[in-house]
Amino acid sequence: MGRAFEYRRAAKEKRWSKMSRLFPRLAKAITMAAKEGGLDPDTNSALRTAIQNAKAQNMPKDNIENAIKRAAGNDATNYTEITYEGKGPHGVLVMVECATDNTTRTVANVKSYFNKAGGGVVPNGSLEFMFDRKAVFEVEMTEELDTEELELELIDAGLEEIDVEDDTLYIYGDWTNFGTLSKALEEAGIETRKATLQRFPTTPVEFTEEQMAEIDKMLEKIDEDDDVQAVYTNVS
Repeated sequence: MGRAFEYRRAAKEKRWSKMSRLFPRLAKAITMAAKEGGLDPDTNSALRTAIQNAKAQNMPKDNIENAIKRAAGNDATNYTEITYEGKGPHGVLVMVECATDNTTRTVANVKSYFNKAGGGVVPNGSLEFMFDRKAVFEVEMTEELDTEELELELIDAGLEEIDVEDDTLYIYGDWTNFGTLSKALEEAGIETRKATLQRFPTTPVEFTEEQMAEIDKMLEKIDEDDDVQAVYTNVS
């Protein structure tokens, strides 16, 4: 999981480097969480997580507060979360997670990105078995943190794997255990930098440099869409 995750993380950070795209996505996640579960992060764990993720990306406090306020308005936008699946250049498999107020617009845009790259959208569910969905938590690695003890504490909460890279501890579990793992970390007094649901390819595929140039060109177009929240591939 390590190398595949490292590639996706680096690629994602590269594509999300522009704050003009990143902050609106974080704000949308905050607004959706607040609208769904209430405006108080103390009683709304999804909102608490969305705020935490925004802070990890240095999103200004005013932006966070405005995103919460938008959920309280009578004219608050209703977003639909939907995932599109497709095949791109050289057979690369792609999962595109969106949050949209107009599914007709979004599906038309996503289809066009795949079609122009010589690929196409496939029926939902076609690629689900090609990806594992995981809960991923990022924690600052400190001298006081005992990973072996933490592993024992989190096993009953659904822990699958712990991985340390530089100054960050990555905690993995099945996506259905996101809530129990989050609660267990809170009870252990451990603050997370990020908490997300991510997709990992079950059979990663290596592509040549020339092939990756074409694949990245399509991924850039998809990732620039305002309705897109995350993009995952089976690139090794």
